[in-house]
Amino acid sequence: MDDTVLSPSQTPGPMYGFALMFEGSERTVDEGSLGAVAIEGRILDGDGEPVAYPDALIEVWRGEQWARSRTDTEGTYRVVVSKPDAAELADVGIEAPYLNVSVFARGLLRAAQTRLYFPDEESANAEDPVLQLVPPDRRHTLVAERSGDVLRFDIHLQGVGETVFFES
Repeated sequence: MDDTVLSPSQTPGPMYGFALMFEGSERTVDEGSLGAVAIEGRILDGDGEPVAYPDALIEVWRGEQWARSRTDTEGTYRVVVSKPDAAELADVGIEAPYLNVSVFARGLLRAAQTRLYFPDEESANAEDPVLQLVPPDRRHTLVAERSGDVLRFDIHLQGVGETVFFES
């Protein structure tokens, strides 16, 4: 028998599972509409195990669009958003298309912040000023992978292949 007592910061599951969700929160556009991209992935803990329902959710946003998805029993989330455009930043250069991603999960006191870059934007990614701050051997953790009709973006909270996270 396990005698572990969970603290409030370790028990977010019930709120993440249903209280923060609403119909349509997982998409900013209809799937199949012009510019829509489906993004799927798993949220994994330090042991490579899925952070499954009801213990995690993500929020994806950029500009006017915002989507939220919880993980299912396999730790998988899915959102459908519009791919943003590149943006020119004064005195810095061109910012590659990306999405902000916040991960809320059991055991996290605050949301973990990261970015998702698009795999078909190799030249823009190579020049992106934020991506250039990331060590070259870790940049791949911020670039989604094409998998058929969807982009795959697994998020490793720690351990082998840990996703790069940014201070908020």
